[in-house]
Amino acid sequence: MNSISSNNNHNQQMRIMRTTIMKKMKKNSSSSSNEEDLYHVIHKVPQGDSPYVKAKHAQLIEKNPEAAIVLFWKAINAGDRVDSALKDMAVVMKQLDRSEEAIEAIKSFRSRCSKQAQESLDNVLIDLYKKCGRLDEQIELLKRKLRLIYQGEVFNGKPTKTARSHGKKFQVSVKQEISRLLGNLGWAYMQKSNYLTAEVIYRKAQMIDPDANKACNLGLCLIKQGRFDDAGSVLGDVLQGKIPGSEDDKAKNKAGELLMEVKAFQPPLELSDIVGLDDEFFNGLELLMNAYAPVRSKRLPIFEEISSFRDQLAC
Repeated sequence: MNSISSNNNHNQQMRIMRTTIMKKMKKNSSSSSNEEDLYHVIHKVPQGDSPYVKAKHAQLIEKNPEAAIVLFWKAINAGDRVDSALKDMAVVMKQLDRSEEAIEAIKSFRSRCSKQAQESLDNVLIDLYKKCGRLDEQIELLKRKLRLIYQGEVFNGKPTKTARSHGKKFQVSVKQEISRLLGNLGWAYMQKSNYLTAEVIYRKAQMIDPDANKACNLGLCLIKQGRFDDAGSVLGDVLQGKIPGSEDDKAKNKAGELLMEVKAFQPPLELSDIVGLDDEFFNGLELLMNAYAPVRSKRLPIFEEISSFRDQLAC
């Protein structure tokens, strides 16, 4: 009887030990899994062992962009997250001053990407065109994106859409997106020295969704046209905080620098400005000059010319 009781106690103890060990193993496994999940969250790399995962690891962890590009190519050819692989590869190429190659890659392989990825690929292309100075293609693409918005193919009838920048998601309104694209379009025309068209586009953008950065660019556009008073008015609004975004130090500094440029380029007084001076001023100058000059001339030649010009105006 004692023997049976002893065996039962032994079996019970073994079960307790096994249960305890299993719990510890499960806890350790869960802890290890949590640590691994945390690692991927911190470094913003996906989990797995696919070519795309390896490419992101090379890009973000190893900081080896050349190796990342090779692995991104493998991911594209293997059909592994092609949408992200093509876009990420183009961004890395741009960082390595291989923008022309990135443009050709997007043009050649975007057909393998989903419809949802086309807009983000267009955004990357716009940056690449800008980097390479391919202004005509940049302008055409910006116009096409604006047409798609007008046709309702971007926001699908909704007032906002979800956008992503630097890994973060945020909401963008129709007005904000149109104004952003118009700002980019205005800058592209500025690079072509088509300042009048750029001015019209910037003013339209400011009517839709004003901001300090576009105001500064409009001010620069007006300076390029020699319209210093108009430029000073626009830039003054930024410095006085009348435009959204004026509190940004970068915008304030830019407006201040441009305003100094306006003052430096202010044209000298025109002859008509001098003509506007009254006779008392001219007579005072004559008396002063006569006191220190030979009597041979009653008036300085310049004043004779001005008097003649004033007489013509009076007629």
